[in-house]
Amino acid sequence: MSTIRHPKDFWSGVLFMAIGAFALVAGTKYTIGTAARMGPGYFPRILGILLIVLGAILALRAFRLVGDRVPGWKWRPTLLVLGSVVLFGAIVKILGMALSTIVLIVLASAASHEFRPKEAAISGLLLAALAVGVFVVGLNLQLPIWPGQG
Repeated sequence: MSTIRHPKDFWSGVLFMAIGAFALVAGTKYTIGTAARMGPGYFPRILGILLIVLGAILALRAFRLVGDRVPGWKWRPTLLVLGSVVLFGAIVKILGMALSTIVLIVLASAASHEFRPKEAAISGLLLAALAVGVFVVGLNLQLPIWPGQG
């Protein structure tokens, strides 16, 4: 039996295949349609197939190439990123889309060992403007932009 020589690629491939399989199963509830007239199940199934193929290529490559071990799990970045997303969902109707997005970006950026508050704040401002433009103005979602508008 072959040994896994590149664990990062192998486990990335397994993860891609698992997500692809989930997309395929989830897409079975919806009609596929045709390429010219796509149904709601078309995209999840095509995406699932592509993820499975990509995952298989990655996993098979792991038997040929030599690579690094999978590093230990880092809890601080995981909790900061996931916590910032949960916090965003909890405060978006209270603080509004603009301030909530800035909080999200700054907190998620703090997960990096290269965190710089000034750059995170600037990125937060730019992404907040983009988020407001796309979701509130463009898609007309009923979210307040600033506190007190909801």
